[in-house]
Amino acid sequence: MNTSDHPYLFILLLGLSAVAFALIPLGLAWLWAKKYSPKKENAIKNATYECGLESKGDAWIQFKSEYYLYAIIFLIFDVETIFLLPFAVSFTGLGVGAFISLMVFLFLLVSGLAWAWLKGVLTWK
Repeated sequence: MNTSDHPYLFILLLGLSAVAFALIPLGLAWLWAKKYSPKKENAIKNATYECGLESKGDAWIQFKSEYYLYAIIFLIFDVETIFLLPFAVSFTGLGVGAFISLMVFLFLLVSGLAWAWLKGVLTWK
């Protein structure tokens, strides 16, 4: 059977090999653990362990979403500087098309910042 007969056969084979690439080491590790790991189940071994301290109370705590929003906004502007640096370094050698594309990028970024500011995302409550 030729791969040119079915146009999606290559994609199917690539997907199957990706799944096999992930599952075969997991299966081998599971078999190794079943055969060679000692079975000593007890309460101490199955207890939750964090930093050598016993767990106290409920693990569910309230988390301020503002921290998450500030982190996302920081990442956006951090990535912006990564995109702006090559443009700033080679500013004189670029053409008009590069300048227009960068201005569109900056416009979208600044309009996103303005939207977040107007929605009150950047203010603590």
